[in-house]
Amino acid sequence: MAEIIKVFKEEVPAMRFIGKKYHDYSGWGEWFANGWFDIIENSMGGTDKILAIWENGAAYVGLECRKSGQLAEYWIGMFTPQNTEVPEGFECIDFPESNLGTCWIYGREEEVHGFACNCWKELKKAGIEINADENGVEMSFENCLCPRFTTPDEKGNVILDYCYFVK
Repeated sequence: MAEIIKVFKEEVPAMRFIGKKYHDYSGWGEWFANGWFDIIENSMGGTDKILAIWENGAAYVGLECRKSGQLAEYWIGMFTPQNTEVPEGFECIDFPESNLGTCWIYGREEEVHGFACNCWKELKKAGIEINADENGVEMSFENCLCPRFTTPDEKGNVILDYCYFVK
C-alpha cells in the first residue's frame, strides 16, 4: 500500500511549463509514442538546464488545475527555464518564482497516483497552506522524476513527487 514518506516546502524559480492541455487524464501514451518529451527537452537545451535552477526539475509532469475541488484542466508536459522557446504544437504557462509543498508518495506505481489525494492533508498538518490564484484555481502536479519514479527499488516500489503551489 502507498504511503507518504516525506513532506517539505521548497522554493522554485520563475519557470515555464510547456505541454499540451487535456480535459482528463488521457494523453500519456501519445506523449511517449510521439517523442514529445524529447522535443521539450531539446527546446530547453537538455534537462541539465532545468536541473541547474531546480534540483527536482527535469521530470515528466501531469499538471492539474482545480477549482472548487473539480478538475478544470489537465496538462502533460515539463517545466523548463523561464524563457525557453515553445515548440510548434505546444502551449505554455509561465510561473513566477513560487513555493511548492511536496509529498513523496512511496509504493507501487499503480498505487501512488491514486494516493496523491492525501497530499493536501499532510501539507496542512505540516502547516503548509495551498495557494489559489485570483480565480480560486489551485494548481498541483505529479512530478515523475528520474530515477525516484522511473526505477523501482528492490521491493518494486517507486517514489512519486506530488506538489502543490503553496504560500
